Amino acid sequence: MSSITTPSTSNRATSASPYPVSGVPGDIPEIDGLCINTIRTLSMDAVQAAKSGHPGTPMALAPVAYTLWQEFLRFDPANPLCPSRDRFVLSNGHAGMLLYSLLHLTKTQAVNAEYQLTGKPSVSIDDIKGFRQLDTRCPGHPEYHWTSGIETTTGPLGQGLATSVGMAMAERWLAARYNRPGFELFNYRVWSICGDGCMMEGISGEAASLAGHLKLSNLCWIYDNNHITIEGHTTLAYNDDVGTRYLGYGWNVLRVSDANDMDLLRRAYAAAAATTDRPTLIIVDSRIGWGAPTKEDTSAAHGEPLGEEEIVGTKKFYRWPADPKFFVPDGVMERFQSGVGARGATLSKEWDAKFAAYSKAFPKEAKEINQMETRKLPDDWAADLPVFPADAKGMATRISGGKVLNAVAKRVPWMVGGAADLAPSTKTLMTFDGTGSFQAESYGGRNMHFGIREHAMGAICNGLTLSKLRAFGAGFLIFSDYMKGAIRLSAIMDLPVIYIFTHDSIGLGEDGPTHQPIEQIAALRATPQVLVFRPADANEVTECWRTVMPMVHQVVVMALSRQDLPTIDRTKYGAASGVSRGAYIVSDAPDGKPDLIFIGTGSEVTLCMAAHELLAKEGIKVRTVSMPCCELFNQQDQAYRDSVLPPSVRARVSVEALSTFGWDRYVGLDGDAIGMTSFGASAPINVLLKKFGFQPEAVAARARAVLARVKASSTK
Repeated sequence: MSSITTPSTSNRATSASPYPVSGVPGDIPEIDGLCINTIRTLSMDAVQAAKSGHPGTPMALAPVAYTLWQEFLRFDPANPLCPSRDRFVLSNGHAGMLLYSLLHLTKTQAVNAEYQLTGKPSVSIDDIKGFRQLDTRCPGHPEYHWTSGIETTTGPLGQGLATSVGMAMAERWLAARYNRPGFELFNYRVWSICGDGCMMEGISGEAASLAGHLKLSNLCWIYDNNHITIEGHTTLAYNDDVGTRYLGYGWNVLRVSDANDMDLLRRAYAAAAATTDRPTLIIVDSRIGWGAPTKEDTSAAHGEPLGEEEIVGTKKFYRWPADPKFFVPDGVMERFQSGVGARGATLSKEWDAKFAAYSKAFPKEAKEINQMETRKLPDDWAADLPVFPADAKGMATRISGGKVLNAVAKRVPWMVGGAADLAPSTKTLMTFDGTGSFQAESYGGRNMHFGIREHAMGAICNGLTLSKLRAFGAGFLIFSDYMKGAIRLSAIMDLPVIYIFTHDSIGLGEDGPTHQPIEQIAALRATPQVLVFRPADANEVTECWRTVMPMVHQVVVMALSRQDLPTIDRTKYGAASGVSRGAYIVSDAPDGKPDLIFIGTGSEVTLCMAAHELLAKEGIKVRTVSMPCCELFNQQDQAYRDSVLPPSVRARVSVEALSTFGWDRYVGLDGDAIGMTSFGASAPINVLLKKFGFQPEAVAARARAVLARVKASSTK
């Protein structure tokens, strides 16, 4: 068997004849072996050029991914946004070159932010050459918003798996709502490749448990069982019987004893596709860096480049030219076009024709699908937003939040979500006619029951939102700690996920420090691309929803109170519509020229207003500002920010029954931030508020001290 001829001027071989190939079992057709080794060598060369990355897993999994894409994946490279496409999630994102190679070799096309094809490849050979470099479409781990064909950002292990559960749930919901006899618009499958690290992370167990309960038979995880992590062999820390664990979750479990055996892989994929009553886990035994003669079965092949000498030896083993780098032989792209390309083109053509007929037969539903797919809202989405009358007793913002949520969701049919077993407390159950619960027997239900699985809930909400549903997840603010990884990925992907967190301060009382959030809001505010809203009353809740629903690239956190809050009389005080600018004046000095400014959020706004009245009786000119969303206020022009917080007014006091971290930005060097510097305590709410200084008299006293200090410094 002769070697492949090396072309002199391009990355494509010039001979039209088949190339001899090695490094794959002899029963694999030569052209398939050529495709598999192209994936492997592109991955090796890209990691070596970057001088960082993980070549071993792409090399070992090349046959696994190739067989899936070439023979089973229903995906159109020429139309990567076809709504009924299968979703492929590479959960072990460190193997990103596996996916980048596939996107390049299948000629997947790029799509812009307006969902239009650009006429350019999603991943060019130059992108692969720039792997892990600035502004490449091949970043260190796959990123959703950078590269068409990447369904979700992965990297933190286990997140991709949990996100894929959200995608599978979305398909089931879409099918239940929109499919009609003769019009099976939504029937796609979700395939995810994962590794030992994904299986070790707790989030995957949470998600797998829920997927088994929901009998998501459209979901298949392919587990690369190679026994290697960064530190070495998995026996250092891990000896789970994964198959038995997943049988316990209610999954169908299959095993492929050799990652290079395309026939076994083919049979496993077919069995997964034929399973109708449960999700499937395929355990694939592989050797990391398969085909690299000296580094296979080592962690080095997993976590660092092979080195030039090792690459030359490996390519020789494959009967591959050492140069040029990034070599794609003739026939490889054509082979992909005859498989996944042809199958995908048929899928897109059939779906377009079916949807055109569906639009005539079911125009209302077709309009909904078009609006949902382009993230547009129904024209009347805000028609039922409530206005709450002034009320000294008022209501907890979690209660008004539930009322507003129901008003919005009733007008946005593709809004779905739920809580981590806390809907009775978070008040996030949708109760209008036709909602129901999303269960294996009723996939059209809009209330999701995530169980006590906060981390998985966040990732599942990402998967639902990536599928173009408008998803929300709810829980207690303190448990946002359990969700931070998923929320961070929501932000990285610019997804309009809505996280509703209640019991937002020490005001929850007797549950004590373990349940009283202190630092959580500060951490969420510090996260780029997250808007954190802490509304002061029921009408601010309404305005929060009015503000955030039209946003299509913005993660939103709503922090709502457990305790009742007065509904502010808007005939006397500033209009709640000021929420749309992040902060606004609620109550001002008579001449509009204050000597002192209170800045409050949430439950502390009315506290500031009460302290304001005490000081006003003493002749002190005070302004009270409600700042429900610091980030949104920061985005306003300088003139507006100065109109709310005049730079000339140095006496400023912020009040928030949470950590004071970050408030120095608004109160300045001369001001004071009233908040929590401990983890709280267990006691009734009024006892706690008194102990920690959240009473009008205590706030007024702190304000007098600030004003005196500022006046003293100005006379020096």
